[in-house]
Amino acid sequence: MNALRPLLTGYFRHRVREQEDVHDLVQEVFLRLSQRGALVEIANLRGYAFQVAESVLTDRQRRRAVRHADAHVELDPERMAEPALAPDRIIAGRETLNAVLSALNQLPDRTRTIFVLRRIEGMRYLDISKRLGISVSAVEKHMVRAVAHLASVGDLR
Repeated sequence: MNALRPLLTGYFRHRVREQEDVHDLVQEVFLRLSQRGALVEIANLRGYAFQVAESVLTDRQRRRAVRHADAHVELDPERMAEPALAPDRIIAGRETLNAVLSALNQLPDRTRTIFVLRRIEGMRYLDISKRLGISVSAVEKHMVRAVAHLASVGDLR
């Protein structure tokens, strides 16, 4: 079988543009051969291996066509990178963050805790109620108070 490796490598090198895929394609041939089993029964193993290689190429082309692989554009990190934030946006973000923290600190401890558990930690009302030993209705009322307070402080999305 190892004698087939260079032959299959050459076969695939001449048939695919993506040279980085060549070794994977060769491995796919060997995988299919090993899954078949009873290779000693095959009179012309080399010819059979190349039939399998052709099948591997056909399957690869089908997958590429379905996925529109030739239409994909390579990622250019420089072109796709987020532009650096302008200093005024950074300052505005920090001011908003400080305003939110200040508004949260104005809430009663339990209301703040419930708000953080729900909105930051993503806990469900039922889980919060069990954790704090209060009813779900009480959790809902604390959330309404917290949201109303934050909304009254300003547009703090």
